[in-house]
Formats: sequence, structure tokens, C-alpha cells
Amino acid sequence: MYGSAFPRETDVAVPLDHPPQTRFAPARGARLAYQVFGAGEQTVVAIPPTAQNIDMSWEQPAVRAMLERFASFCRYLHFDKRGTGCSDRNGRIADLDERVDDLRAVMDHAGIEHAHLFGNSEGGPMTLLFAATYPERVDSLILFGTGATLLPPDLTPAQLAEQRAGAVRYAARWGTEDSGVAAGMAPTLTAADPTFAAWHRRYERYAASQDSLLELLDLTFGMDVRELVPTIRHPALVIHRTNDPVIPVERARELAALLPNGRLFEQPGEDHFSYSGDVDGWMDEFERFVTGTVRSRPIAAGRRPTVRITTLGRFAVTVDGQEVPASEWGSRRARQLCKRLVAARGWPVTRDELFDLLWPDETDRLRLGARLSVQLSGVRRVLRGGVIADRQSVRLDLDEVDTDLEALLRASDDAAIVAAYPGVFLPDDRYESWTEGTRAEAQARFVPSARREAHRLLDSDQLEAAVQLAHRLREIDGYDEDAHRLLITALSRAGAVTEAERARATYRSAMAELGLPPDGAPTVA
Repeated sequence: MYGSAFPRETDVAVPLDHPPQTRFAPARGARLAYQVFGAGEQTVVAIPPTAQNIDMSWEQPAVRAMLERFASFCRYLHFDKRGTGCSDRNGRIADLDERVDDLRAVMDHAGIEHAHLFGNSEGGPMTLLFAATYPERVDSLILFGTGATLLPPDLTPAQLAEQRAGAVRYAARWGTEDSGVAAGMAPTLTAADPTFAAWHRRYERYAASQDSLLELLDLTFGMDVRELVPTIRHPALVIHRTNDPVIPVERARELAALLPNGRLFEQPGEDHFSYSGDVDGWMDEFERFVTGTVRSRPIAAGRRPTVRITTLGRFAVTVDGQEVPASEWGSRRARQLCKRLVAARGWPVTRDELFDLLWPDETDRLRLGARLSVQLSGVRRVLRGGVIADRQSVRLDLDEVDTDLEALLRASDDAAIVAAYPGVFLPDDRYESWTEGTRAEAQARFVPSARREAHRLLDSDQLEAAVQLAHRLREIDGYDEDAHRLLITALSRAGAVTEAERARATYRSAMAELGLPPDGAPTVA
């Protein structure tokens, strides 16, 4: 009954050097995309949230790190629901009952007779419904950031109408520059990685169309399986972050109380996305629940952690999506050494220059060589390597370490460039001479793209975003006439008359300082 059309190649450990093969399960006139990877005695089937794309998920280091953690202790299947991601996207979105049969079709095609079900966010009610419908195919339930119903059960008609209006606004911004999904659902990752929000907007477009998303959201308003939950006898682990802004923790507490064999694990945090914030905390609990233990996981041979250095707007280092605390550096000099190597962009920096940077008042080169080795050791420890040194010079290994600066310089379109430049290069070191050239290079990359993007936003009546971008351009160059004019025009069109008049006065003052006539200032309507 459960024979698969494909050999179970993932029953043995397969290195995840590349994303796993995407396969397709036939299900009532549609194809459902799924992937199976990892190894272990236990099998976990992940039920998707509102919309995702299993192929693109592997592009994001934080998501990949989570999936590789799953692969280390279980055989893991995830899939895209009908009408989303890599699955067939023609036709209407499946309702809750149809999704139960879609899940069965995917498990049948993959040759999975029974599994632990991992229901995430909007996938929670469907997971519970499947367990009540096909109890023999479920080993246990793990439910993350979800509930038996996703909305408070006592909403008035007016409050429900307000929820629906909010869904319409949410869908209208989906995949656009105005989308707030990344910041709202993964604030920790958004703050740590300035490129994440731009990546996620692109991911949204590949996960679902605007119309499909609106239909999916509309279906969530009717999801309520509380009546069935007391009949589900499987062991169940309910995981929820206490300050989840999307689905309140009260929904999880209610669910855990209704499940006869349910246990609640509350974790501090404000991220709704599972792969953002403290991931190891809840994954340890997940692994222990499924396998009975949490194994130590040394870095596998041939695999390096993902190390990223942030320098635009602030300085930070993240390893596999987790920011390294300042206490791990050991000294201020190690941080300064790392910054200097990033500024060199992979080019060698002489040891003599590093001596002068870190110990400007000392001249004993022999002793300084040993002291530099100590600081290099601290940098290597934080970066998990990432440094190449010889007798004459030291440089950053850009094959092992990624930086937001390199991402900015690689970006090809205006929107991506603007998103990749949240602020000046190493703002706390702006008066250091060795930062000047790199800061100017990054700024020169940003300004023309920001100018074109601001005009595009203005032309499409995205006035708030145009105002913000014009402000940023004016902060870079207080005598940038085009930035002044953009700001005045956007504020005026937005009806912010007082702010527009103030911006116009600033423009006229700046032009007067240059000895230029102020007649070019746009009028304020």
C-alpha cells in the first residue's frame, strides 16, 4: 500500500552538500512537490505553514542550518501544499479536508507508512485533523507556533471583519517592497542579517501569488478543530515562543490543555518563524521528544558553519545564524583586527600595518609578532577559521567567510542594492583612515541606486518609502539637490505640509551656502 516509486536512498546518511532532489506526488489532478533527506530510525513529516518554497528554502543559511539539524537525527520530509511553492499552482487552493488527503498522497508516494508529524503555524490544524483521521499513520505530534484554532474563538462580527481587512492589506504587500513579513515574523534574523528582508520578499513571490495567499488566509478564519483534539491520543509536544506576535501563546496553552497526552514547551522569544531566534533551544526539545536523546554534533568533515560578518550600519558576526556575543572575542583588539581585514576585502594587510593599528606606541616588532598571533587566534576562533596568514601579511579568506559588504558589491539591481545597504560602513570607526576608501566604495554603490529607486517609488506613489530613501540620501550629502527635491515632493504629495515646508527651507539654506539660487525648490501643495 505504501510502496514508493523511488528507491529510499535517504535511509543512509547523505551529505547535504547540495539540496535534495525534488520529487512530485500525484494527488487528484495536481502534483505536490516534496523532498526527503537525512537518516535515522525515526521519520518526521513536516506540514507546511501558509506558503513556502522547498527549493528556495535551501538558499537561506538559517533555514538550511535548521534542515541540516533535522537531517542529523531523523529522516525528514517536507513538501509544498497545493497551489504554493514548487507544487502545481493552477486551480484553487485546497481546503482543510482536502489537505489531509494531500498529505496522505505525499506519504504514500514517498513510501512512508507512519511518521512523527511536525505541524508549523497555519499547518497545525491540518496536522491535528490528519492525526484524528488516520491515527495509525501517526507516531507523535510536534506543533510549533500554532493552535487548534488560529484566531480567538470569541471574535465579534466586527472584529472578524477587521481581521479579514487586515488579511487583504497583508496580501497586497506580499512580495513587494512594502512587505513586512520578514521584520514581523523573524525580527531576530532581520536585525542580524541586513539582506534577509530583501531575500524574503523574493521568496514570497516564489511561495505564492497574491490571490493564492489571500485565499489561504481566508481559509484560516474558519479553521477550528478543538472539538477533535480530545480524541487524539498520540504523544504531543506543543512548542511556542512566549511573545509570538502572529499567533499568541494562549492558543498553544489552550491546545496543550486539550490534548490528552500533550506537553507544552514555552520558549522566550518574539520570532514566529521557527528558524529565527533561539533555534537550538526548541530543536533540542524536539530531538529529545522524537529520539529520546540529544546527541552532540561536532561539525562534520567537509562542512563548515555559515559565518557572516556585518559591517554596514553596525559590526557583528553570526555563525549559523546566531550572533556572536562581544564576550567571545576576548579583546577589543581582536574585533578591531577583524574589522581591518574586512575593510581590505580579502587583500593582504601587512603585519607592520597591523602592529601600528593595534599597538601604535610600541616598537618591538619581535614581541609584537607574538602578540599579533594571540589576536589572530581570537579572530580565527570566532570566525571558525576564515583567516590566511604568512610571515608578511594577513588577509580574510572570503571562501570561508561571507560579508555584507561583498553582498552589497555583488548585488545587481537597484532594489537589492538599497536593501543591502542599511547604513555606513563601520560607523563606530568612521574616523579611522583605513575605513575611508571602503566606506566611500560602499556609499558610491548605494547612492545612484538609491536615487533611481527613490524616483521609482515616487512615481508609483509609494510615498513613505520614497521619503525614507530621500532622507537617507540627504544625510549622506546635505547639498544633494536631487535628494532635497525628492524629499520635498514626496512629503508634499503625502500631505505632510509642515514637514515639506521645513524640508524646503533646509533646501534653500543649503543652496544659499553654495551660493546657488534657491529657485529650484518644488512648491508645496
